[in-house]
Amino acid sequence: MRAPLGETDNKDKKESRRIAAVLVSLLIVLAVGVLLLLPSLSDIVATQLAPGVGLRTAAIIAFFVSVVLMIVFTLSSGDGLIGEVQFVMPGFLLFFLILWLMIAWIF
Repeated sequence: MRAPLGETDNKDKKESRRIAAVLVSLLIVLAVGVLLLLPSLSDIVATQLAPGVGLRTAAIIAFFVSVVLMIVFTLSSGDGLIGEVQFVMPGFLLFFLILWLMIAWIF
């Protein structure tokens, strides 16, 4: 036997209130965590962003990121690694070049 319409509405309202309460509590915990980490965040930023990354290091990082992402893209496309080779190779080269120069420029 199906529940009356008002009863399912009340269940949905209770569930949505519970989800909202959980989300608000998670945001409060995140805000408290950020406030507690704020003093050490300036030390991390000063240490990690000061020296910079050269072209050689950026090329190594870009190569491995590109390889991993292209494998993920080809496996999730459905045809596997072999079926997408004609699209993966130019995509890999363009992605590698753009990522390499952006890492060297930004970091």
